[in-house]
Amino acid sequence: MAETIPDLRNVPRARAYTELKGHSDAILEGIDDDVTAMATMAALVHHAFGHLWTGFYRVVVPGQLLRVGPYQGSLGCLDIAFGQGVCGAAAAQMKTVIVADVDKYPGHITCDARSRSEIVVPVLDQRGDLIAVLDVDSDRLDAFKAEDQQGLERLVSWFATTKQ
Repeated sequence: MAETIPDLRNVPRARAYTELKGHSDAILEGIDDDVTAMATMAALVHHAFGHLWTGFYRVVVPGQLLRVGPYQGSLGCLDIAFGQGVCGAAAAQMKTVIVADVDKYPGHITCDARSRSEIVVPVLDQRGDLIAVLDVDSDRLDAFKAEDQQGLERLVSWFATTKQ
């Protein structure tokens, strides 16, 4: 495979996510393995934007428990209960959560003290069931906007599509 990860840090976000989605779709063409897709997407997002931490927390007990999956960055928390922290809130509410300042988020779980802002996107399968959340942390305050939400939601929509 000759795919490389583009540096999209200085590209307008909407265009950057369109380009990233194209890369992801090309790389994952013919793939039907969710873990492979999670690993690929985590690497693409992490390196394209230079984030602090990028990865997936997989649903291991529906409605109760998330466990760290493929990621890029320093060590992540191993288990997160639904409803706890930003990841648990996004999982319980089944909606994207953007936190401009993690120090002001009640119940924030600190896996890396350098984290300043965060976005967490629910990942649904073909039946609409929650299978994971995509968690992206930045070492900058207020790093994530509506364009990031739209781009990341579009990226993880791969999991809800028919593969093969």
